Amino acid sequence: MEKDRLCSIGLLWVVTMWAGAGLRFGKVAGLGVNWGTQATHKLPPKTVVQMLKDNGIQKVKLFDADQSTMSALAGTNIEVMVAIPNDQLASMNNYNRAKEWVKTNVTLYNFNGGVNIKYVAVGNEPFLSSYNGSFLNVTFPALENIQNALNEAGVGDSIKATVPLNADVYYSPDSNPVPSAGRFRTDISDLMTEIVQFLNKNNAPFTVNIYPFLSLYGNDNFPFNYAFFDGVANPIVDSGTGISYTNVFDANFDTLVSALKAVGYKDMTIIVGEVGWPTDGDKNANTNNAYRFYNGLLPRLAANRGTPLRTGYIEVYLFGFIDEDAKSIAPGNFERHWGIFWYDGQPKYALDLSGQGQNKYPVGASNVEYLPKKWCTFNPNAKDLSKLGDNINYACSFSDCTALGYGSSCNNLDAQGNASYAFNMYFQVQNQGDLSCNFQGLATVTTQNISQGNCNFIIQIASSPSLGPPWVVLVLLMMLSFVSTKFWLGCR
Repeated sequence: MEKDRLCSIGLLWVVTMWAGAGLRFGKVAGLGVNWGTQATHKLPPKTVVQMLKDNGIQKVKLFDADQSTMSALAGTNIEVMVAIPNDQLASMNNYNRAKEWVKTNVTLYNFNGGVNIKYVAVGNEPFLSSYNGSFLNVTFPALENIQNALNEAGVGDSIKATVPLNADVYYSPDSNPVPSAGRFRTDISDLMTEIVQFLNKNNAPFTVNIYPFLSLYGNDNFPFNYAFFDGVANPIVDSGTGISYTNVFDANFDTLVSALKAVGYKDMTIIVGEVGWPTDGDKNANTNNAYRFYNGLLPRLAANRGTPLRTGYIEVYLFGFIDEDAKSIAPGNFERHWGIFWYDGQPKYALDLSGQGQNKYPVGASNVEYLPKKWCTFNPNAKDLSKLGDNINYACSFSDCTALGYGSSCNNLDAQGNASYAFNMYFQVQNQGDLSCNFQGLATVTTQNISQGNCNFIIQIASSPSLGPPWVVLVLLMMLSFVSTKFWLGCR
């Protein structure tokens, strides 16, 4: 009787402790998000993980295997895709290095209450045409070594290596531009076939990133409504199948299905590793279009409609979760504005991540600490304006001025407004340092919010102290796992 009482008390303690560690006993199937961290001021990983949990997101795709991120995910049961950046692919061609990477970034977290790793992303869009073949010879050997290392570590049955690829690895010929004519790009056809065969052998998925927004970007002749999901006046009919396509997502996805079929793997599992819509940095990148896009995509995913050639459930990861103000803008200014949350973890627009159409603002980051309410603005008393252009260029070289571009949210500012915006962005990146708002006498600090209309002059978030080294968190979780196991054995 006494043992039963003690076990009951112990059970309550174990459940309470695991709940505090973030364990969810119920799991909502479905949506994933990409969590990128290329930002000058990052939200604490624990804050981001709480946002994932508050919004019922059960899958997350990373772009590295950072310890602080992984430690924050420990104990949550959120499915995780960790990643090997492209610049590490060559080193993964050495099997011993691959084994060490798996040991450090996968098996280290593989304990009861650790990180629920499901995939390893080997590279990120390594076959982009713009890379000029830089990663063609190192990606497949890295994929082989990582999967073999996972197998050797005894986790290969549950953790699969995959390669997130851009949709430019397949195409339909100009002579027959329909989904049923889809084939892998001619210059990498043999390589893609080898990769597909290896993925199939290991029951791993094919991962592809699809961006309807990019169909519009820089192409004024593209039918605008075809980028969304709410219908077009003139569907595109595939002459090979008779299927009518009303949106570019379905057509793109089915082009891949056809390309896989052409090499003998028509039923291979496909994951959409990235799909989304940016909200600034281009004339088509705004919250209204993003709202329209997601309002079409999410109900389709919830209904498990799939596409004409692949009906049913599709695993999808939205891109992205939070804006990243330090991302490369080589593809376009929109690159820093993909998030469904602003830089500070606050929601941009209403949407229903469950796809039920009950649109409301997602749960944002809580207890965010900001720098003081100070802005850096153009000094109206400045006399010598000859160096204004040089100073604006300097400020924008070390901060994010993409909102000033054509068609963007701050495109309508006058010359002094442009200067103020650039100076303030630099000032905030520099944590409002005393010397960061001078610009040869052209700038001055103000406590008055100088935002104009839709153009937001931000106050940057403050750096937050961590809870201690990541390994401390992991050790505590492992101890909790050990105590829990001993408790259950003693009460049986």
